[in-house]
Amino acid sequence: MNIDDLKDYPFKGFMDESEALRLYELAREASRFGPCLEIGGYCGLSAAHLGMGCRESGGVLYSIDHHRGSEEQQPGQEYFDPDLLDPRTGRIDTLPFFRKTLADLGLEDTVIPIVAKSSVVARNWSTPLSLVFVDGGHTFEAAFADYSGWVSHIMPGGFLVIHDIFPDPADGGQAPYCIYRMALASGLFTELPMVGTLGTLMRAACGEITFTAQRQWAES
Repeated sequence: MNIDDLKDYPFKGFMDESEALRLYELAREASRFGPCLEIGGYCGLSAAHLGMGCRESGGVLYSIDHHRGSEEQQPGQEYFDPDLLDPRTGRIDTLPFFRKTLADLGLEDTVIPIVAKSSVVARNWSTPLSLVFVDGGHTFEAAFADYSGWVSHIMPGGFLVIHDIFPDPADGGQAPYCIYRMALASGLFTELPMVGTLGTLMRAACGEITFTAQRQWAES
């Protein structure tokens, strides 16, 4: 299968096609320089597009998810899907769907699932990453843990990609937008064009003065 075949695959997920294709493009570019990593694999929509890009460049994608669903995917919540409820445990379990997606698309040798909270994995992580995609829990506590735990592992020239960026609070939750602004305000990233609600920042090279850094110096 290739990227064009993904249009007809019956994904479970919450991402516009243009955003998914942007993930594919970024992973194809970034994975030439090092592994990529996503936080929030759900049922495999984003992992499929990132994985396709990685596979084309001979790279790999680490996909971190506890596979118990985020806050809004629990029973009684807005994005609850009864198909994902394990009748034996009464809990959400997206891992079987995620693994089926990888198997169906031939990505089992490219996408490496890590079943855990991202904050737990981050404690002992040491490998530089060419791309980090954040699409985990959307509370501020969860989003900040994902950002603070992984931002230091992005190599110069690598990408920090954050989903569900809503500058207007009337359009959606603000936690992803908040960590996006934190990263930009650090002066360590250059802002790239948005695609839908997908925000992309490029990590500056060591010593490179970004526009944000220059502006903060001028205003000091």
